[in-house]
Amino acid sequence: MITIIDDARLNAAKRAFSVRNVPLSALRTVDDQTRRPNPGDIVLARIVEPGRLQSVQTVSGRKTKLYPGDEVILVYGNRYAPDAYEAECPANLGLCELAAAGGLAGRVLETNARFAGDNSPPTLIKPVGLFVDTDQRPLNLADFRSETGALSQRQMNVICVFGTSMNAGKTTMAGGLIKGLSAQGLRVGAAKVTGTCSGGDLFTFEDAGAVKAVDFTDAGMATTYKEQIDRVIDGASVLLAGLQDEGCDVAVVEIADGIFQTETAALLKDERFRSMVDHWAFAADGAASVLMGLKMAHTLKLDIRAVSGSVSAAPLAMREAQSFVDVPILTLPELWEGQAAMKWIAPKAPSNDLDGMFATDAAKSLAS
Repeated sequence: MITIIDDARLNAAKRAFSVRNVPLSALRTVDDQTRRPNPGDIVLARIVEPGRLQSVQTVSGRKTKLYPGDEVILVYGNRYAPDAYEAECPANLGLCELAAAGGLAGRVLETNARFAGDNSPPTLIKPVGLFVDTDQRPLNLADFRSETGALSQRQMNVICVFGTSMNAGKTTMAGGLIKGLSAQGLRVGAAKVTGTCSGGDLFTFEDAGAVKAVDFTDAGMATTYKEQIDRVIDGASVLLAGLQDEGCDVAVVEIADGIFQTETAALLKDERFRSMVDHWAFAADGAASVLMGLKMAHTLKLDIRAVSGSVSAAPLAMREAQSFVDVPILTLPELWEGQAAMKWIAPKAPSNDLDGMFATDAAKSLAS
């Protein structure tokens, strides 16, 4: 059945951050007929029982508490988060869960026991229906993607941050690079090219001084988990083109999650994506993670210019790792100062001495 949503009901609904690029004027008609939703489809849903996620991040970035009976505007999708949930886009418009506080509807498959804490179940939601256009076609985030074309000729430097895992300190490292480069007088843009819809990382980039911060939702995806890699790469190209159009001198790009995650691993191997990047930076959460990550980077022939992340908060772990590798491990104050990153983007060819990232014979044997 087709339902026209009046202004009062639409304005009362809590619009999640995931739909921040969707104008309210487009959200007028809901169709509750039985159909299989696709990732990116926009849904009006009702909170049945608040659970582990007690709030949703709104289009402004503010978190709003959820109550039974609240109507929320979300986006269907998959989620990859080893520290929280793994979820998939459901097969129908039946009961499902709030899979991410940024505004993702999905069917939760697995939950990290520490995330569950007091064994709270996921927040249960009941879809009212999919928002549709005048032809009764479901509205999808892809309909509201950036109109910027793909990157055709790159004129700015690009630094890409990736890491060992979720919560390895990638966003903190990226923010540190943005802060440091901005302090050196450069116009810095930021892009998160994979992950799950959320405003937190974008706000970190903006707070650090990014003149513009964008993510995959601006390229029409609520999440990149289980997306075709060609679409993820095309999205990254569109995001970088937008930053270049903004007049950025340098872009700091973050790849979410860890090096074993499917889309991350695919990006690191793909020559199309690699061609968009000048310099690589690695975030790790411990000394062993530094060695393991640099070994994999060596195999992929990625020239890592620096390591940071959670490991940089532990002086002992830094010393342990630095005794094995020749890549500098930078603390946050060193990133904020900006001199290291300025040396990378100086007008000279980057180092390709991949074997040089291992400082000792013992460490070199790890890479063989």
